[in-house]
Amino acid sequence: MKTVRLDVNTIVFPLPTDELLNVVERSLRVSFPETYRNFIKESNGVVPITNVFSFGHHEYIIEKFLCILNDSEADPISGWYDIEVIITQIGDRLTDNEDLVGMNVVPIAALFSGDFICLDFRETEEPTVVIWFHEESEEFSPVTQRVAPNISEFFGMLKE
Repeated sequence: MKTVRLDVNTIVFPLPTDELLNVVERSLRVSFPETYRNFIKESNGVVPITNVFSFGHHEYIIEKFLCILNDSEADPISGWYDIEVIITQIGDRLTDNEDLVGMNVVPIAALFSGDFICLDFRETEEPTVVIWFHEESEEFSPVTQRVAPNISEFFGMLKE
């Protein structure tokens, strides 16, 4: 797997423990891939140096990977980048199943344009990586585009 280059000066969030990740997974009713768990335990909320990827005829820029915080309210500014806070803000536009308990599309990175990179658990337990388009998505009608079959391949797409 290609390593995501990080700007170590941007890591300002406490790193999540396995226990905290387990709590978040239970809350969302998903199991994060081990590659993603390892990534977030080392780089919670980081701004990557390798932050550009091409898909189709477009280039996308990752502004920041989202974080997982024990107490997102303790830091009102940084808390806005917590995965569960983002889900609270846009959750009904991330799913097409209004009866779903948990989440099946989980945002993990903010893109320059207000869209998000998400792990998509709708088809399999091993999530694909998709772009979620905020301007086109409506309540219970998310608009996504698959960009990689898994998180490892997505990380391999990133460049400076």
